[in-house]
Amino acid sequence: MSVYTTVEHAELEAFLREYSLGQLVSYAGISAGIENTNYFVTTTQGEYVLTLFEELGAEELPYFLELTAHLAEHQVPCAHPEADNNHHYLRELKGKPAALVRRLHGDHISEANLQQCAAIGRAMAIMHREGESFGPVRHNPRGAVWWRQTARRVLPELDSDDKELLEEELRFQALHKLPDVPRGLIHADLFRDNALFAGDELTGIIDFYYACHDVWLLDIGITVNDWCSLEDGGLDEARTVAILEAYAHERPFTSLERGAWPVMLRAAALRFWLSRLQDLYFPKQGEITHTKDPAVFRRILANRVEQHEQLRHI
Repeated sequence: MSVYTTVEHAELEAFLREYSLGQLVSYAGISAGIENTNYFVTTTQGEYVLTLFEELGAEELPYFLELTAHLAEHQVPCAHPEADNNHHYLRELKGKPAALVRRLHGDHISEANLQQCAAIGRAMAIMHREGESFGPVRHNPRGAVWWRQTARRVLPELDSDDKELLEEELRFQALHKLPDVPRGLIHADLFRDNALFAGDELTGIIDFYYACHDVWLLDIGITVNDWCSLEDGGLDEARTVAILEAYAHERPFTSLERGAWPVMLRAAALRFWLSRLQDLYFPKQGEITHTKDPAVFRRILANRVEQHEQLRHI
């Protein structure tokens, strides 16, 4: 959520005239995250988040806006998009597709406690369950094909140890595709910076722009790798158990999922190591940008490989 496209005051005022949301009071760029341009917008009638989409095209975006509307109406705490005066969620600003959503209140957490881990586990299970009634299907744009393409791009930049780890993990994942593991709608990016809390209460899940149809267990692995990893890449057992038990209370795991858990943890770590390597070596230009350290997920992946057998059961 870096600021790549600067929006002037008069431009935003003109944009808001297409909505029945009052007059512009203030706005400010949001520097957290890395994919789109985002602004906090305050009007005389409320608080919103404006997103200008830097990569996704207008033909792709109705899926995400309709999805968040669907989930917000089905027990998932996420930001409902605002419709303009012609009942459209999607508009254009500065030549980019743009949308307004209601601003959710709460704060990001730097380190999750057990209650917060349980809250996100439960919410993920509800999201997966309620996502089954959402009709459109979007395949994962950062799945195995993207892994291989991105690996070819970044491999020349890596030292010999990193090359070996990356190539071996790609080989491992190619041998463990697990097509029968339960799947459906996933968030695919539910890190701590995409959740908001008021104390231990989960008040919002944000940034659904990687949402797609894939293995539910991969989604859990993505979240556990971020929420429960220690500085050395190892997993905090208590936090991991809190997420898994709360999730399973809403949607019990199958025996196949229990066996696939270490594979999915590794796949989740690989996906984000690759994306951070890409952002490091091939950065986008922006007014405010925020590139995250790929070494974090390098350590996580190395640990999941080393601990594969110990992680076999959930």
